[in-house]
Amino acid sequence: MIGRLHGQLVEKAPPQLLVDVHGVGYEVSVPMSTFFNLPALGEAVTLLTHLVVREDAHLLYGFLSAAERSTFIELIKISGVGPRTALAILSGLSVAELAQAVTRQDAARLVKVPGIGKKTAERLLLELKGRLGADLALPAHEALGDDQADIAQALQALGYSDREAQAALKALPAGIGVADGIKQALKALNR
Repeated sequence: MIGRLHGQLVEKAPPQLLVDVHGVGYEVSVPMSTFFNLPALGEAVTLLTHLVVREDAHLLYGFLSAAERSTFIELIKISGVGPRTALAILSGLSVAELAQAVTRQDAARLVKVPGIGKKTAERLLLELKGRLGADLALPAHEALGDDQADIAQALQALGYSDREAQAALKALPAGIGVADGIKQALKALNR
């Protein structure tokens, strides 16, 4: 497995790069987010890589950050999402934007990426939920509806931790008002 390359950047032709490592030229495909942050031709570059072995080819994908590489690996684990689609997603969205889309279950954001249809977007949201660290992309109360955010803030103001507030919110019925939600959450927390 080739995990990292450090060498001289010889060619750039999106999304392909050619990196010379001690006389050996490696062809590497990169997302546009990596491509736009590359040094000039002839300069040193270090890429974290992922090697995909297929029956007919060995393909090397490169990334400037560990977060991009780990997100790429998570994406290609999903049925129907290959390396090209994963590169397209990472070219259209940053890792943080993808995490926010997953947290908010925002299929419309994913559909804006070329090559991603509605069904693929919905499958991505379902498969990535809880796997991408998406819940960490936003403070928990920002990912909630207005009423739930108000309930969470009220519980925290009463001295409960964010974790306790989130656990209490999960037990509440959908669409509950702020006042009733606070009452029910306090009852659940005091058991």
